[in-house]
Amino acid sequence: MAIRDIIILPDKQLRLVSKPVEKVTAEVRKLADDMFETMYDAPGIGLAAIQIGVPQRLITMDLAKKEGPPNPRVFINPEILWSSEEKGSYEEGCLSIPEYYEEVERPAKVRVRFTDLDGKVHEEEAEGLFATCIQHEIDHLNGVLFVDYLSKLKRDRVMKKFMKAAKRAE
Repeated sequence: MAIRDIIILPDKQLRLVSKPVEKVTAEVRKLADDMFETMYDAPGIGLAAIQIGVPQRLITMDLAKKEGPPNPRVFINPEILWSSEEKGSYEEGCLSIPEYYEEVERPAKVRVRFTDLDGKVHEEEAEGLFATCIQHEIDHLNGVLFVDYLSKLKRDRVMKKFMKAAKRAE
């Protein structure tokens, strides 16, 4: 296992649409292990492979409470099959947009289909934080960021801030 570098806005890779994982291989399992180590180190609750520069449809997530046991989950080729009309609002953040948080409104419930590390296909209904997180991470696989849901003014402000930071880091 290895901690990988997380890609930060305005890196153009964050806008790539990730390719489906053809088969669950030892390489895919190693990628998932690296993603968990990177996510826990950050620390975060979800990570899409593209955030570490790998354009594959793979997500790691752990929504366990800090005081509880870990609950690591892997979602390969996840897709949303259904979204509720009812909306929910959560303050979202992103490991690729560090220290920036904003309220985002999304469907309150979704039904998602995905493959696990054993190659088994699952369908699950998600609500609350799980629904928000899975939608946020699937967006990453499609080149969409949570700031895309904000007003143009807020989005432009955050983009400008991260462009300046990237220039300073060069």
